[in-house]
Amino acid sequence: MNTAGSAVSTSAGLRIGIVGAGVISAQYLATIARLQDLRLTAVADLDLQRARAAAEPHGARALTVEQLVEAEDVDVVLNLTIPAAHAEITLAAVAAGKHVYGEKPLAANTAEGHQMLTAAQEAGLVVGCAPDTFLGTGVQTARHALDDGVIGTPVSATATMVTPGHERWHPHPDFYYQPGGGPLLDMGPYYITALMTLLGPVSHVMGATSALRKERIIGSGPRAGEQIPVRTASHVTGILIHTSGAISTLVTSFDGTATQAAPIEIHGTEGSLAVPDPNTFGGTVSAITTGHQWQQLPVAAGYRQAARGYGLADLYWSGAFTGAPQAGRARGELGLHVLEVMESVLLAAETSQAVTLTTSVQRAAAVALDPR
Repeated sequence: MNTAGSAVSTSAGLRIGIVGAGVISAQYLATIARLQDLRLTAVADLDLQRARAAAEPHGARALTVEQLVEAEDVDVVLNLTIPAAHAEITLAAVAAGKHVYGEKPLAANTAEGHQMLTAAQEAGLVVGCAPDTFLGTGVQTARHALDDGVIGTPVSATATMVTPGHERWHPHPDFYYQPGGGPLLDMGPYYITALMTLLGPVSHVMGATSALRKERIIGSGPRAGEQIPVRTASHVTGILIHTSGAISTLVTSFDGTATQAAPIEIHGTEGSLAVPDPNTFGGTVSAITTGHQWQQLPVAAGYRQAARGYGLADLYWSGAFTGAPQAGRARGELGLHVLEVMESVLLAAETSQAVTLTTSVQRAAAVALDPR
């Protein structure tokens, strides 16, 4: 196997092999198809027919996972498997000399995440991680306002995600209510990544959880009416203390109905910002300063056309895959810090004690308006 750092062929663009042709792959395929610098060369899936269906319209090959990670025309493996398989696929790809970009969360747990990043570093390779929604104009316009001092010094933030639960629409929602699932691990990466983009890394956390319902009823599909057990927290509240001194309160819940709260609000010494849904790339940013009314801010930063896969493209455009140190924004180090924050909130809730994080990360560089 090739254990040396992979040399990306810039003349051919970034050659991508996808592992996992599930639902989310369609969004990545659409992005790859419209960005000239990205080229799909192979797709692998446990279901070879599904791999063929994803690959052939794009002129790519359907391969086994083993064939794909060894393929000479693959520079980076796009890992779209379930979280439990993230580490296995990533480690195999790194051992074969491939860079990796994966869906969130980085791994099933922080220990696996450390193993993945250590292996990549030793091999001179890069691991990137979703979400990349923070590269869009929504979060980046809010970042621009913060950096310009529109609301003074940031003091605190609230981040709120309240839904009735995915069993109402998902035909197979069992995973969301098992260990490794729940609202925090499912949706938390979007909110925590955005908070880190806006306020920087987190030093320690506190948390509380509940699960008031022991069963859920599937609301759609062939299993409609079936009861499934709840074996993990369905409501999680976390307090994140950022190294900057700002304090964020995060609520993720499958136990509510809806909320009128802004997905994220940032409060500063001179005003407040309302930030759009971090699970989207755009949206409206509003600000209020002392003695004034809420006003919508013009789009000022971010990729206007961003979609799933821009985190991978951003790594390529920044030179991360050709040796530029710490280049790109959706890096595995950020994904690892987000993962440890989530695990630590759950641990803090279990032990009724604050938890100090062992990882940190530099605040990702801001994105200028339409840098490409």
